Amino acid sequence: SRDLNAEEANRKLVVEFYDRFFNKHETEEAAKIVSEDYKQHNPEVPDGKAPFVSFFTGFFKDNPQSQAKVVRSATDGDLVWLHVHSTNGPDDRGQAVVDIFRVTDGKIVEHWDVIQSVPEKSANDNTMF
Repeated sequence: SRDLNAEEANRKLVVEFYDRFFNKHETEEAAKIVSEDYKQHNPEVPDGKAPFVSFFTGFFKDNPQSQAKVVRSATDGDLVWLHVHSTNGPDDRGQAVVDIFRVTDGKIVEHWDVIQSVPEKSANDNTMF
């Protein structure tokens, strides 16, 4: 059976981490809840907490206007899903991102993502968000 209180605590933990890390660029401070042996499934980002922090510290230095708006979130057991609009400045259409995090004992231990660029034109009138 699902523990909805634990799932909501995990969701809040991940949403707060995400805002601090990807919007405020507080990489070191926000990553205190990332496990040392953090497992990464994005092929461009290395495994481990320290390499993850280092990768994004450099990315944010090169992309200081980078922002990631969480549009919606959901949970299932130890997994937290975020649907995100990620941009690198006010003129960037950005990317639609689905980030999936596994949380164990109050720590983010694993991450997957699916990323799709927001096109200039769409075959329908719906947005990606």
